[in-house]
Parts: sequence; C-alpha cells; structure tokens
Amino acid sequence: MLIHPWDAPTEDAEWQQWLAAHDFGQLAANGRPGEPPVLQPLHFAYDPARREAVTHLARPNPLWGALEDRPTVLLSVVDDYTFIPGPWQAAEDQPPEHGVPTSFYAAVQLTCTAHVVDDPEAKAALLQRQMGHFQPDGGSAPVAAGAEPYGRLLSGIRGLRLEVQEVRAKFKYGGKRSEAVQHRVSERLAERDGPGDVAARTHQQRRLATAGPGKPAS
Repeated sequence: MLIHPWDAPTEDAEWQQWLAAHDFGQLAANGRPGEPPVLQPLHFAYDPARREAVTHLARPNPLWGALEDRPTVLLSVVDDYTFIPGPWQAAEDQPPEHGVPTSFYAAVQLTCTAHVVDDPEAKAALLQRQMGHFQPDGGSAPVAAGAEPYGRLLSGIRGLRLEVQEVRAKFKYGGKRSEAVQHRVSERLAERDGPGDVAARTHQQRRLATAGPGKPAS
C-alpha cells in the first residue's frame, strides 16, 4: 500500500481510534507453492494493550494449510470509502473537465505472526475474549471447555492469535489538494450525501483542520 506523506496518520492515535471502531477485515496468507494467496473475510477483536487480534475459523478452512508454510499474515481493514468525480478535484485555474477522479478511503494493515490455538481451554478463553468484544452486554452462556452449550463445538474450530509486528495506515482524503479544492469537495460530498460520503467528509475536514492543505500529515 502506497502511503504519501499527506495520507499518513497525523499520529498513532488516529489509526488506533479508527481501528477501535472496526472489527471486520480480510486476512491474507501466502498460499502453498504454485497456489494463489488465501484471503479470508472475518470478524476479529483487536487488543491494543497486547498488540494482538484474536479470531477463529472452522477446522476445514484452507487458511490453516497456508499458515503451516508461513505464519506471517496481513490483516487488512478498509472503510469510509467513496468515489470523487474528476470535476470536483479540478484546480482553481483548471476547467472542471480537467479534474482527475479519485477514491477516498481509510485503511489499516496489520502485519502479524499467526499463532494457531488448538488447546480446548485456550480456545475457550479466546472465544470468551471475542464474546466480550462483540457482546459486551452478555446474553449468551459462558464459553468453557467441556461445558454446554459451546464446549462440544470447540473441536470443530481452531483459534487464531495474530501477534502484530507492524502497522501501516492510510487516510486518503485529498490532503495534497489546495484548501479551496478540499472545501469544494467537502461541499459536494454534503450535497451528494451518498453511501460513505458523510464519513469521508468527516475525515477530510478533520485532517484539513489538523495538517492543512498540501502539508505532510506527520
């Protein structure tokens, strides 16, 4: 993922706060020789204190075979995206039809070392961590090895701890454009009010206020 200075996080807190509100992504692992990479959509629970994400998958999942050859994986999360038409981005001294279209989006990529969890007690603890993240108000029975209702189901899954080694983040919201152009794009987003436009506009205005037009964000 190419990250220009004007698209980089202003500080670690920017991507950390964004990731805290996002818990669904795609996990990529290298395939076996001669095979394509394995790409698995999944929910995960990220723990910033431990610098790890936890998840689980069915035992027959092809991801496990890929991890045997190489446990280095990439967890990719993308959201708050929208399309920006070319005329919106034309410079002040350009005709609208000379503007270049682009995409706005936020992305965080976690390079991780994958640790497979097969011990029933450890799997139960991992699932309980996920349950605490996704169902903080409870409503389900505790997950415990050998106990109903989930204990008998543990053999059908494998747990996965993703130990984070590197974080790369990008907030692509027109940061290299002039202030006038950025405000024009912001107005157009408000007028269009389509899917993703509100979130994209919020990011754009926040980053414009923090870094200023055309300036590196960090």
